[in-house]
Amino acid sequence: MNFDKDSSLDKILSALFDPYKQNVPEVNKISNAMIENDMIADESDIINDHIAFRTLGVPNLGIASFEKIFLHYGYKKKDPYYFEEKKLNAFWYEPPVERFPRIFVSELRVEDLSEKAQEIINKYVSDIDQCPVEKIDLNNTDEVGNFFYKPLWDLPTLEDYKALLQESEYAAWVIYNRYYLNHYTISIHELPDGYNTLEQFNAFLESIGIVLNTAGGKIKTSEDGLLRQSSSVSKMQEATFANGEKMKISGSYVEFAERSVLPQFKDLPKEQITREHRRDGFESANADKIFESTYLEQTSMA
Repeated sequence: MNFDKDSSLDKILSALFDPYKQNVPEVNKISNAMIENDMIADESDIINDHIAFRTLGVPNLGIASFEKIFLHYGYKKKDPYYFEEKKLNAFWYEPPVERFPRIFVSELRVEDLSEKAQEIINKYVSDIDQCPVEKIDLNNTDEVGNFFYKPLWDLPTLEDYKALLQESEYAAWVIYNRYYLNHYTISIHELPDGYNTLEQFNAFLESIGIVLNTAGGKIKTSEDGLLRQSSSVSKMQEATFANGEKMKISGSYVEFAERSVLPQFKDLPKEQITREHRRDGFESANADKIFESTYLEQTSMA
């Protein structure tokens, strides 16, 4: 089957972004305020640095399964990342065309959790005996778009959710939210002067009532100083669990990234600078703290 990967990828990203935008009120709040402050003319002017997903590292799921979707659409697998304390692995993926966002996919090392936590997770995923991505037609953008919100396992009970929350807030988030888009990221360096540094943009965000993740400081800076990141704190939203039980839990959030020009290109005129001239990839230490945008220590301040 022949298809235009560019336009197909647009459809898939729209299928991801539209429900995310409806469920994360900060998205519209921020973009509307950016328009009012003449940073952008329209939401489509925002450059999306990357989008992120969380997965469970168990047979037939995890990164090895999830990445098949984006590899099919021309993304290239890049650097691995390891988070010892949070028991996570991750990779980032380079887009086939510069206008598309990078992708960051993490997975929980389930085998590193306690026996009790492993039992809870396996209760929900043990019946998945085949990679679910292999059951969909990757050339069919509707099927792919629907897949991200398709329930791959039963809704957890509130008791199981709370038990996972005690040990791994990441595990609890995934067992309820599954492959829901975790966050998208505004490229701050692409904005007009006066807003194109994180100090300036964070001040703007706080002026409109956005609560920022303070884990590791409001601005998380890579060792080389060339990648700086901030994020909003996830709002607590009422979730319905098995048997109709309800509880407010963390949803998704918005990230903000500032990528500096690499030293070898520092003398390039501003109008000539493209993505290839800026710091690429990610930084484990930054990402480690960004994960906490959905953690109770942060969400309790929102």
